[in-house]
Amino acid sequence: MLSATAEHALRSVLLLARLPEPFPFSADALARALGAPQNYLSKTLNALAKAGIVHSCRGPAGGFTLAIPVSTLTIAQVTAPFRESRGSPVCLLADRPCDRGAPCAAHARWRAIADHSDAAMERTTIAELLGEETTATAQPAEVTETPIPIAAPSRTGRSALLSVRSLGRTNASAPKVRPA
Repeated sequence: MLSATAEHALRSVLLLARLPEPFPFSADALARALGAPQNYLSKTLNALAKAGIVHSCRGPAGGFTLAIPVSTLTIAQVTAPFRESRGSPVCLLADRPCDRGAPCAAHARWRAIADHSDAAMERTTIAELLGEETTATAQPAEVTETPIPIAAPSRTGRSALLSVRSLGRTNASAPKVRPA
């Protein structure tokens, strides 16, 4: 139920969230890491910055970092700038507007599905999506190491390859940085 733009925004936020500390990534580096068109992702990241989801810093060492802690940032907040208004959606069964005043046979059930999806995105944080916050009944996930295929400038000015541990808890999901 997410648009392609909302999905790219979410994937960008997830990549930034998996870094051990705030590290500015350029739109170009994020686009390469995600396999997304650079100009398209740049516009998406600027919309996230305008919405207060990420910080944007210009210049050679600039880029994008998260502006909200992952423990409170929800999927709904990340995707909100890219959601189309639901004012008068097109009917699933015919080429006409479909709403409560003129519902089709599928309207009530489809509305319930969409509302359920919206509620899940509103209550799920980025930390939870990454498996960093678990409940008492949740089982710890297996930690695996997945390389992110980008070379990113390190704080010393040298390039570094990032390798991210995925599906682990907060302290187990920190990326390893190796000089390139």
